[in-house]
This record gives sequence, structure tokens and C-alpha cells, in this order.
Amino acid sequence: MTQPPRFADRLLKLFCSPHRLEEVQGDLHEEFAWQVRRVGERRARWRYWRDVLGFLKPRFVKRVAEPYSNPSNIDMLRNYLKIALRNLVRHKVYSAINIGGLAVGMAVAMLIGLWIYDELSYNTYHQNYDRLARVMQHQTTNGHTGTQQSIPAPLEKELRTKYGNNFKHLGMATWQDGHILSYGDKHVTRSGNYMGPEIPEMLSLHMLRGSRRGLNETNTILLSASTARTLFGAANPMGKLINIDGKSDVRVTGVYDDLPFNTEFRELTFIAPWALFVAMQPWVQRSLSESRWGNNSFQLFVQLADNMDMETVSARIKNAKLNNVSPDEKKFKSEMFLHPMNDWRLRGNWEEGVHIGGYIQYVRLFGIIGLFVLLLACINFMNLSTARSEKRAKEVGIRKAVGSLRRQVVNQFFSESFLVVIFAFVGAIVLILGTLSWFNEVADKHILFPWAKAPFWLASLGFILVTGLLSGSYPALYLSSFQPVKVLKGTFNVGGWAAAPRKVLVVVQFTVSITLIIGTIIVYRQIQHTKNRPVGYNSTGLVMIQMISPEFNGKYDVLNTDLKNAGVIQEIAESSSPLTDVWSNNGGFSWQGKDPSLDDDFATIWVTHDFGKTVGWQFKEGRDFSRKFSTDSLSLVVNEAAVKFMGLQNPLGTIVRWGAKDDPTTKHFTIIGVIEDVLATSPYEPVKQAFYFMDEKETNWIMLKLDPRRSVSESMAAVESVFKKHLPSTPFNYKFADQEFGKKFASEERFGKLAGGFAVLAILISCLGLFGLASFTAEQRTKEIGVRKVLGASVLNLWGLLSKDFVVLVIISCFIASPIAYYYLNRWLEEYTYRTELSWWIFVVAGVGALFITLLTVSYQSLRAALMNPVKSLRSE
Repeated sequence: MTQPPRFADRLLKLFCSPHRLEEVQGDLHEEFAWQVRRVGERRARWRYWRDVLGFLKPRFVKRVAEPYSNPSNIDMLRNYLKIALRNLVRHKVYSAINIGGLAVGMAVAMLIGLWIYDELSYNTYHQNYDRLARVMQHQTTNGHTGTQQSIPAPLEKELRTKYGNNFKHLGMATWQDGHILSYGDKHVTRSGNYMGPEIPEMLSLHMLRGSRRGLNETNTILLSASTARTLFGAANPMGKLINIDGKSDVRVTGVYDDLPFNTEFRELTFIAPWALFVAMQPWVQRSLSESRWGNNSFQLFVQLADNMDMETVSARIKNAKLNNVSPDEKKFKSEMFLHPMNDWRLRGNWEEGVHIGGYIQYVRLFGIIGLFVLLLACINFMNLSTARSEKRAKEVGIRKAVGSLRRQVVNQFFSESFLVVIFAFVGAIVLILGTLSWFNEVADKHILFPWAKAPFWLASLGFILVTGLLSGSYPALYLSSFQPVKVLKGTFNVGGWAAAPRKVLVVVQFTVSITLIIGTIIVYRQIQHTKNRPVGYNSTGLVMIQMISPEFNGKYDVLNTDLKNAGVIQEIAESSSPLTDVWSNNGGFSWQGKDPSLDDDFATIWVTHDFGKTVGWQFKEGRDFSRKFSTDSLSLVVNEAAVKFMGLQNPLGTIVRWGAKDDPTTKHFTIIGVIEDVLATSPYEPVKQAFYFMDEKETNWIMLKLDPRRSVSESMAAVESVFKKHLPSTPFNYKFADQEFGKKFASEERFGKLAGGFAVLAILISCLGLFGLASFTAEQRTKEIGVRKVLGASVLNLWGLLSKDFVVLVIISCFIASPIAYYYLNRWLEEYTYRTELSWWIFVVAGVGALFITLLTVSYQSLRAALMNPVKSLRSE
């Protein structure tokens, strides 16, 4: 018997339930057999297929087609993304502008975000950072209150004895400085501190060997891992003896992991006991034993008890020093307080005893800059999307006509926005990876890209969502508002008002860009203004060498002889402070005519003969120290600030007494010379009054004046060989005075370079947007340009026609940006005593520069449109 088609039966099995299949197949098979007898097998097979498909059609529609007649959200999203990709590919120039601009904006925002995170996480390496603090003090002198970190040595005992229940740990510390560590024939210079035995626990050091209690004995030391490797290689350093500065042998009792870059203690490569420092320094022993509260030379760190808070404890210790000083010193009104570790980096500035912030201002400023640069990129997307609204109008009209709701159209444009943002995010990652090393160098950071950190990717996801919403919101809402009837009837017209929001956004873009340009110019001028400030000495070829090791003792004459015989130096001298800093300040001076109410405080520097000739002192009157006068050991050279402070009309010959009138140790000094102010501390503040004494026993630094007739590299090689000859166990380390002075501008220069870079990127992003808008405007006005050319318009006329609207917008931006920049930059400059002026020409230069860049950007499209053949532009479609 002839059988029906098997494949048809298999289809029936797919769409029929088992209990219905037998019944359906039976009916269809009977009909097939009857048709075979009636019309023949061939025609019966076609009719069998017709009956099977007729039976299956409603079931197929129900199971397969109906879900797509009411598509799911995933189906809709797939459709949106497909259309978005087609649009991006079709309009390559606009896509490149959108994605490129957003990528740059996102890269800037992400780099600034990583920088801000690094700043906000400063010192968080230490587990108890929120309970750690530095003890500081306010002191009032002549009606002005100053704030300082240095405190007197007896304060630790006072806090332990009378306020001990407020603290879990306390620890004294010296200032971080370079020291020579020696093991066998190895001699290295490393930065470290003498610290109390509780400080390693306070800093929660990660110990690789030994324990944090390794400083409980006097002659011990803790080394960082890198220092241990330098001295001992792969060998176990525990228990080995090393020497510090050629003075003390200490035993290694612990090795800790190197501290990260974003902590105040990042250069802490070794820690020696505070007790060892006290044992080596008789003046510190006297300060402790005699309770000398006037010598503020040390640091004190504390960790609060678990049940205490900073403000309460700070208020309790307020008078800890004032209650112990002599009646004469009470006039300084010393107030002790705690400065929390989580404020050290960002909130470390005081003015007249009032906290006024600090580095946090840069964090806020760069955060604002990052948001604005990202906003500029989003504005480009908005402008180009809405500018092309006329070309998308019919699409929107058709979608609405066939039943799309407004929210569906909004979702479509948001999907396009998010697709662009995702592509831009990938581009931003590439840009960050390519520029991160440069950024670290400029910003003085060690930021690594956080590939393995989940919070970063979660933040990035949020960043993409926010950027997508920000850039896509206006285009989505604007384009979805079109009326389908007007669009499809051809009566829809974008109109002049539709361009108004775009113009506003362009003004916002260039307002931000011009403000950044003005800010960059002001920062640069402030740095240059301060760099050009007279420093009072000649820093060219001036080398500073710290005398760390006892090997320097008694070597001055032989070094002087050998260096001059080698012909590499002109002069050599010694001093108690580096030329670019002041290590000692003292009071207790008296002179004839001194105001009894005047609280004296002078920078005090001890020097040797020829110091003035070496550094190039510039005398206003009098003379320098000289070997011809044996009395110069009791003579003084003072700066102009000291003369003014002392109120002297004829300073030469004035007798200055240092000490109490009836004290047998009191010395009397005679002023023999007045020099121009030497700028040794902050270049942004007034020079402090200074006394220069002559005493080689108090000196710590060697100053060398290189011979300018020889190259610096050749001279320094010869100097090193002489030092190695006479100081074989001391590493040769030196500093150039001009380079050390330049470091005082490091923060401002970093800020200026970053602000300048961001200003360039802001202009680039704004110009990308202008380029796109100019291109679209020229495309829209093609026929108008053709008509004007036929009627005799010149290329210059057409260029002006197409450029004037953008020029007007930039001029408006200049007028808005100038007062904003003036207000904020004037406030920034007020923080500096020595500052530049906000000249009018700076604003003019910034405005003219922005106009020139605008014309340069727009002119390409304008001239291209103006030079087009009018025959082509007027040809009918």
C-alpha cells in the first residue's frame, strides 16, 4: 500500500501532543488513501501536504510567530543595537567625533578619578590611621599665631604621666633624614628615623622577619626589605651588626615590607631606637633631664585609646606645655593639639591658628575639572545628535506611526548612546594605558591600573551608566518628541529655536575651556614670578654636601687644598643649614632700643670663613667675616629683614646680647655686615629675619662653588675622587642648590602641568564638537551656498557667513569665562604673600587664542563648502 510522506508525519509529531497524534494521523491517512484511489498517488501526496500544513499553521503561529509579534525586551534591545551600529557605520565622521571625544573625556575623568582615589587613600595603609595623630602646637609671637609640628622632648613624659589613659601608644621621633648604613665594605645612604619602640606597632608595619617589638633594646634596628637586600643580598639579616653614620653599631632585629608610595612614611627605609639617639646626643639628654620646654626640635606621634576621640583628647592636652614653661615663655601662649593622620595629606594648612584646609583644594579642583571635561565630551554627543534631528525625523515618525510608544523611541536613542559610550570606554582604557606612565611622572604618583579590583569595574559600570544617561538624555527626549503627522506630511520644521540649546551648550563648552586656559596662564605666571624673585645668592655651580659621618671631622683643610689644586672649585665653606632651608630658630636676643613687648625670633645659621664668597652674598653695607679679624668669632652678619625687624637705623656696630643679662654664659655679638635677604625657606612667603654666626663647630654642610670654566660632569667626577680619597667609608652624596630650590615649586608646577594638559584636552574636545557642527551646518546650507555663489558671493563672504555664528558664541564664552576665572584665581593667589598680578592682557590673550582656534577649526569646513561647484550643489535630487 502506498504510504503518505514520512517527513510530513515527523512535522505532525513536533506540533501534536501524543494523545492527539494517533487520531490526527488516522484521519489524514484515510483521506490520503481515498485521494489515491480518486486522483492518483502523485496528486494525493500534494493534497496530503496541503492538509498537514493547514492543520499545522495555527499551531506554528501560536508557538513560533506569536512571541515575535509581541517581542521581549531582549528582542527590542537587539533591534536597537543593530540600528545603532548601522547608523555608526553609515556616518563615520560623526561617529569618530562622538566616540573620540567621549573617549578623551572619559580618559581624563578616569585618570583624575584614579588620582583622587590615590589622594583620599593616602596613609590608609596603616591599619589604625583613623586613630593615629601627630602632636602639634600653636604659638603666638608679636600678635601672630603660627602652627608647627616640632615639639619639646619632655612632652612625651608629660602626656604619659598625666594623660596616659587617653592614649594606647606614644612615640617620639626625629625628623626623617639621610644616614649612612655600613655592613662590612658596603656603605649606603638611606632615609630613616630614630623612633620610639611603640611606633612600628602604631604604623602596623608588615614584618617579614622579626617582630614590631624589635626596638625595645637600645642598639637595635629595623630595616625595610629593599634596604636589607642592598646590604645582605639573599642572606638572612637577622642578628647581623651594621653601623649607623660611623657612630653606633646596631643589631638587626626585624625586616618589614617596603611602605607604599602613598604614605607619609614612604621613604622610611630603616628605624632605629629613640633611646639610641638620646644616648648619642648630649644636648637631647640635657633637654630631657632639665625639662627644657623651649627647645622645639622633635616629633611626637600618638594612637588614641579605643574609647577616646580626637577632639576630646586634643582639648584635654591643650595646656600640657603651657603649664610647664617658665613665666617668660608663657607669653607665647603655646597650645598643644592633635592633628589626625587622615588629615596630614589633605588638610595641613593653618593661618593664625585656624585650620584653612590644604591639598584638599587641588583634589576638589581636579574633581571639578574632570567632571567638566567629561561634560564637554557629552555636549558634543548631544549637539551632533540633535543637529542631525532633521535626518532622523522621518525614522521617528514612521516608528510612531506603526505603533511605537514614546518610551520605546527614548529607549532606542538611549541604547545608541550607551553603545557609543561603551566604545568610548574601551578607547578610554587604551588612552589611559598609553598615558599612565606620563601621568605618574607629572603627578608624582605610582598609580597602577586596577585590573584585578572589583570595585574599579563596578565604579566603571556606574561611570558608563552615568555618562550614557548624561550624553543621551537630551537627544532621546528631544528626538522622541517629534509629531509623526507633521513629519510624514512634510510640514515638520526643526526651526530656529531648536538650535538654541546647541548654542547654549557650545557656550558652556568654551566657557570651561577658556577658564582653564586663563587658569593655566596664571599658574605659570605665579611660578615664574616666584622663580624670578631675588634669592640673595648665586646658585650657579653651587653644590651642597651634608656631613653625616664623623669622617668629615678635621678634613676641611685637606679637602680645600686638594679640590683647589685639582682646579675644580673656586671656593669652599661650611654652614649649619643647607642653603635652601633653615634648621635652627632661636630667641632670647637683646639690643639697644629693643621694644620690651617685642618677641624676638631669628633664623640662626653658623658658617665658616669664605661662606659669603662661596654662595655670593650681596652686601648692602659693612663687610664679610674675615680671617684678618680675630674678633669675628663674636661678630654677626644680618639680613635686611633682621634690620627692619629690629628697627635699626644704623645697624653696623650694634651690640646684640644672646642670653640673660646676668648669666655668665651670655655672649655679646657685634653686627659687622648687612646682606640682601637670602631666600632659604618658602619662596612664596616673606624672608625671615636671620643672624649669621661664625663657628665651625656647629656646621653640618659643605658648600662648594664649582669652577665655571670646566664642565659640571667633569668637575663632579674630580670632586668625588677627592672625597673618596679622604672619606673612603662615606658614600658621596651631593645636591645642587638650584635644583633643591626648584623643588620648592614642585606642587605648583605639577598643578600647572596637569591643568595645562587638561586645558589642551578641553579645547580639543570642544573643537571636535565645533568641527562636527560646522560640517553639518555646511551640509545643511549646501543649496544656499550654491545660490549665493551664482549670485556673485565671494569665497571670503561665504567663509564669513558660515563662521560668524561660531565666533559670536566663543565671544560670549569669553565674557562669561573672564569674571569666573578672575574670581576664583584671585582667591587662589590670595593664599600667597608673594604673588603675581591678574593683568587684563591675560584674559585678552585667552580670548583671542580661543577665537583663533575656533576659526581654524571651522574654516576647513567653511572653505570646503564655499569652494564647492554650485552646479553640483544646485543639481536636483
